[in-house]
Amino acid sequence: MRTCVGCRSRADRSDLVRMVAEGTAVIPDVRGRRPGRGAYLHDDHRCFETAERRRVWSRAYRREPGDTGWDVSRVAALFGVAPHDPPENPSR
Repeated sequence: MRTCVGCRSRADRSDLVRMVAEGTAVIPDVRGRRPGRGAYLHDDHRCFETAERRRVWSRAYRREPGDTGWDVSRVAALFGVAPHDPPENPSR
């Protein structure tokens, strides 16, 4: 059993996608073989969005609480969610 860092519910490891940190990049580990500490998410964009909103990455990877700037673009691509970029100013 593992806990989803997004919704905080427990599920079998086979129902979750493992994420690992490489520097400040969060990388999906769909095979579950990459070295390092893992954090788990359901294969659901809502869990990813909740994890982003709660800023779970520093806690999940046991980094300093003030660590920001996590690159989650690969995770966002996996879930089909646009990465959180600052909104552009419309010229209209």
